[in-house]
Amino acid sequence: MATMIRWNPIREMMAIQNAFDRAYADGWRTVRANANAYTLPLDVYENDEVYTFVASLPGVGAENIQVNWHDDTVTIQAEVPQSAPATEGLRTHMVERPSGKFSRTIHLSKPINTEAVEAVYADGVLTLTLPKSAEAQPKVIPVRSTISAN
Repeated sequence: MATMIRWNPIREMMAIQNAFDRAYADGWRTVRANANAYTLPLDVYENDEVYTFVASLPGVGAENIQVNWHDDTVTIQAEVPQSAPATEGLRTHMVERPSGKFSRTIHLSKPINTEAVEAVYADGVLTLTLPKSAEAQPKVIPVRSTISAN
């Protein structure tokens, strides 16, 4: 024999709320578990003449940054040293700041003038300017007019 249960919209909303609460809590557990997984933050801009990459690399010395160009692909690599307190005998309660080797690779669709590439690092920000080659830049084609003599 089947039992009838009266529909209660409040109970349905509470079930949905509980599902959201569980999903949100599980999401934060995942973030905490992956605290050491770090992706190099990067902004990429483009106009007709140039690509510009801006990467945040606070605490990294310029000698620890490497930029490579190969087969229409730019790779930015950096190494953030792990900092340890100067005082010995301290117990670690939490380490959240990323350290280690990080890289980011971006494939570009247009050829680059590799002779004019510029990388500037100031105040923890790397700005990489990649001028497009002359073949990749837009061109205006002049239209000639021919007047026929009748």
